[in-house]
Amino acid sequence: MKGTVLLCVPSFMALPLTVWAIMLSPVSADEGMWLFNNPPRKLLKEKYNFDPTDQWLEHVQKSSVRFNTGGSGSFVSASGLVMTNHHVGADCLQKLGDKDHNYYRDGFYAKTQADEKACHDLELNVLMSIEDVTERVSAAVKGLPAEQAAGARRKIMAEIEKESLDKTTFRSDVVTLYQGGQYHLYRFKKYTDVRLVFAPEQQIAFFGGDPDNFEYPRFDLDVCFFRVYENDKPAKIEHYLRWSKAGATKDELVLVSGHPGHTDRLNTVADLEYLRDRFYPFALQRLNRMEVMLTAYSARSDENARQAKELLFGVQNSRKARDGGLGGLLDPAIMAQKIKTEESFREAIRNHPDLKDVDLVWNQIAEAVKAEAKNLRRHTVLEGARGGAAGFASTYFAIARTLLRAAAEYPKPNGDRLREFRDSNKESLELDLFSDEPLYDNYEEARLASSLTFLCSQLGYNNKVVQQVLAGKSPEERARELIIGTKLKDVAERKRLYEGGLKAIDESKDPMILLAKLVDPEARALRKVQETQVDEVKRQAYNQIARAKYTLEGAGTYPDATFTLRLAFGVVKGYEENGKHVPFETRFAGLYERAQEHHDKPPFDLPPRWIKNKDKLDLSTPFNFVCTADIIGGNSGSPVINKDAEVVGLIFDGNIQSLVLDFVYTEKLARAVAVHSRGIVEALRSVYDVQSLADELTGAK
Repeated sequence: MKGTVLLCVPSFMALPLTVWAIMLSPVSADEGMWLFNNPPRKLLKEKYNFDPTDQWLEHVQKSSVRFNTGGSGSFVSASGLVMTNHHVGADCLQKLGDKDHNYYRDGFYAKTQADEKACHDLELNVLMSIEDVTERVSAAVKGLPAEQAAGARRKIMAEIEKESLDKTTFRSDVVTLYQGGQYHLYRFKKYTDVRLVFAPEQQIAFFGGDPDNFEYPRFDLDVCFFRVYENDKPAKIEHYLRWSKAGATKDELVLVSGHPGHTDRLNTVADLEYLRDRFYPFALQRLNRMEVMLTAYSARSDENARQAKELLFGVQNSRKARDGGLGGLLDPAIMAQKIKTEESFREAIRNHPDLKDVDLVWNQIAEAVKAEAKNLRRHTVLEGARGGAAGFASTYFAIARTLLRAAAEYPKPNGDRLREFRDSNKESLELDLFSDEPLYDNYEEARLASSLTFLCSQLGYNNKVVQQVLAGKSPEERARELIIGTKLKDVAERKRLYEGGLKAIDESKDPMILLAKLVDPEARALRKVQETQVDEVKRQAYNQIARAKYTLEGAGTYPDATFTLRLAFGVVKGYEENGKHVPFETRFAGLYERAQEHHDKPPFDLPPRWIKNKDKLDLSTPFNFVCTADIIGGNSGSPVINKDAEVVGLIFDGNIQSLVLDFVYTEKLARAVAVHSRGIVEALRSVYDVQSLADELTGAK
């Protein structure tokens, strides 16, 4: 695609939100990742006789928390206590750890608030308000060709965000919904003084390890507690979720408030075929390579294993998720369903006098997909999503690229900058850039050497950029030279370069800065292709599909996931698998039976504390449970609540059958997996003897 498609954004963009909830036929069952300003009131009322009030929705919304590391959480006390998963808190745990104490592996509990450990660069966001700005964004791009529209859209979004930031001081993000059918301004209250309160041992948080990951039954205490501070004191929180005494019960309606990351349910068949045939196989190739490298690095020493543990977990988790997603796309029944739905819809469009031209946009999306496929490998290794170039997998390179681009972008008008350098994101960018997290040269060198080898394999050893990057050395030698030579491990040096702007960057001889300079022109060019020939073309095409959907089918559904706050719902119940009934909950007794079945050998070994305190536990206490709520990656750490907005559980996973939820919802076998609220309290009291934390959760005096 050469960016020549001229698509005007029609006036229907100004229609109210309910008009835009139309990207699929009206949903049924327990499907949906719903916007808080467009909740599934009708479905909940008709099926469960539950009608959430505006006050209920506001309370749950402002009790919900987003982690900048990629997960969800919730306030669970008036004193700023936040609950999430151990694996969501892992970034902080990893960065706090050292040779003297491995927080990630061995856990932690602060006996007093003075003992709570400050995280290095963790930012928590709480959604305070939502404003529909669709009409304003649409007017700015109306009638423009794709390349001009992309710049105009970026400019107006940055303008709206800056106005909101200046007016409210809240973090302000314009969120794209319905693939560009709607734009909402989300205002977040930020907390950057976040301190660790409690984490269990990683072995009980991830009991069963990779073999049990995405499986059920499960026996995981995947929980972690933090506290947010303001002015060096625990924040006073008005909206927080109270604890249920009973916890989740069979056949009960439960709701999940969290931040699902990304789904592709509204994609055309051409988009899905691209994911099946190009993107997922390529992603799996990269993940498999990373997993082998991290496993080998970890095997060299306990300290290496500690350094790599969190990333290795994330890579293994992603690899299994991508395997499951690809399996869904390779399922003939799923693709046949998608093809049939699309063909029927397009036939209806062709037979409608006002919609005939809309049928052409499928061809435009198909052309955009071709451009995306052509761009995939080079874009991934040189630019990557959010600038995370796969060919340069080092924290030092990420820092260098941010410094280089900050110097180039900040002198520009706010609306002309790359999105990550907009004024409304500046504080968050600086928090990450100037983090004092510990960095390990051996670890960075191993990652960078492996990624440089990946770069060679994708672009070819004789490629001009590859030869310039390697500078006549092997990937291992070049990585060693770069890591040893860089001064970017020093936060003061980062601040000097950042504050010095273009002059300081131009004068810098730091090898990582020079490397970032070397690849930046092509990386930016690839990003421009992605934004103008792919993203913008798709956005405008899906706009027209949205219009046709509404005209033919009416309102009544939700947008794809965008790592923004959503409300899901479902029922606590088991399922039938291979002729066998899988119960809805597991109990502590099953944990010990599972360990015994595997002779207490990794990854089914129990931490010493759990062996020692077995007799103190009520083994009949529910531990994990499943429900039909519609969740996906990013929902990790989401609270599971009842109709009274009380905590009954904590989402931490889905079963293997849920991995198709990226593309299509099913409740026959797919289940969300959660830690039971009673199990959390029982473990805190009987295994860890942290009565004060349990009392704070339950409101006990």
